[in-house]
Amino acid sequence: MKQHSIRRSPGRARKAQPEPTTIGMDLGDKSSCYCVLNSQGEVVQERKVATSRKGLAQAFGAIQRCRIAIEVGTHSPWVSRYLSQLGHEVIVANARQVKLISQSSRKDDRMDAQTLARLARIDPGLLRPIRHRSKQAQMDLMTIRVRAGLVEARSKLVNTARGMSKSVGKRLPSCDSDRMGVERMKELPAELQVTLEPLLEQVESLTGKIHQLDRRLEQIARERYPETELLRQVAGVGLLIALTFVLTVEDPERFAKSRDVGCYVGLRPQRSQSGQSEPQLRITKEGDRYLRMLLVQGAHSILGWRGPDTDLRRWGLKLASRGGKNAKKRAVVAVARKLGILLLRLWVTAEVYEPLRNSLTRSCQAAA
Repeated sequence: MKQHSIRRSPGRARKAQPEPTTIGMDLGDKSSCYCVLNSQGEVVQERKVATSRKGLAQAFGAIQRCRIAIEVGTHSPWVSRYLSQLGHEVIVANARQVKLISQSSRKDDRMDAQTLARLARIDPGLLRPIRHRSKQAQMDLMTIRVRAGLVEARSKLVNTARGMSKSVGKRLPSCDSDRMGVERMKELPAELQVTLEPLLEQVESLTGKIHQLDRRLEQIARERYPETELLRQVAGVGLLIALTFVLTVEDPERFAKSRDVGCYVGLRPQRSQSGQSEPQLRITKEGDRYLRMLLVQGAHSILGWRGPDTDLRRWGLKLASRGGKNAKKRAVVAVARKLGILLLRLWVTAEVYEPLRNSLTRSCQAAA
C-alpha cells in the first residue's frame, strides 16, 4: 500500500507519536484513502485501504477506539455499521454541508480524507452527521426501490408503444399502465401488432412482478412494521407511503419536534434573511428524494376532486385559493410538508385519526 511520508524539520529529535485519535476516510469504490491525526492534530499516517470488510479489518481492527469520519455515499451504510462493530465511533458527514471538500480547488482523495479528519477532530457538528438506517430496514427499503424501478421501466415501455402507434396514425386505448397488455392491440393493424407485441409482452411481465412485490410489501408491513396501520388512517396514504415513511425515518423519537420532519425530507423553504430583506425561496429538496416525491403524490390525492373532506384538505384548498400563478403548487408542497408532520405525530402518539378534529373543535367553541 502506498504511504505518504511526513516531512520533519532537520536536526529535530524524533519524538514518540501519541496514539491516534481521529481518522478521516474518503470512501472509494475499490479503495479508500484515510488520514490519521494524533491528539495534537498532526498527521501521523496517510494510507489507502481496500473498500472491503477484509481490508477495513486489517487497517482498523487492531487499533484502539478512534473517531472515524466518512462522507455519505454508496458504501457508507455498510462501512459505518462495520466500523461500529469494530468498536469505533463513526461519523457520517452530510455531503451537502462539507463545502471545504466539494468546492475545494485542491480536491483529491488524500486531501478530502485529511479535511474530514480535521473537521471531525475540531467539532463533529460541523459535518452535520447523518444516521444510517439498520441493515434490515435498508433491505426492506430496497424492496420498495426495486418496485419503483420496475414501475419506471413499465411506464417507459408503455410510452414508447403509444408513441410508435401515433407515428402511423393509430392509438392504443386509454388505460392505466397496469392494465396495458397484448390484448389492447386488437384494434390495431396486424403489422403494427407484430411490431409492438414484444414491448407489450414485457409490460405484462413487469406488471406481474410489480404485483408480486406489492404482496411482499404487504407481508413485510404486516409482520415487521404494524405501525404502518396508524399512518394508513389518513386519506391519500396507502401502503407505499406509510411503509416508505416508517423505513426512512425508522426512529420516530429522533426529532425534537414533529415539524422537524418537514426539514428532514427537504420540504422546508430555503432562508436567506439579511436585514429587512427576506425573499421567498424554493424548498431545500434535502433528504430522501423518493419519500419527498411520495408525500407530494399524497398531497395531490388529498387536494384532488376525489379527496374526502378533512382538515388538511380544507387548509390546502384555502392556500390554493389565494390566487397567483403558483398558488396551487405552493399549496401542494405545504400540504405534503404537513402530511409528513401528521404521519409522524400519529406514529408517536398512536392516536385514532380524526379527519375533521380541528374544524369540529372550532365549531364547538363558536357555539359556546
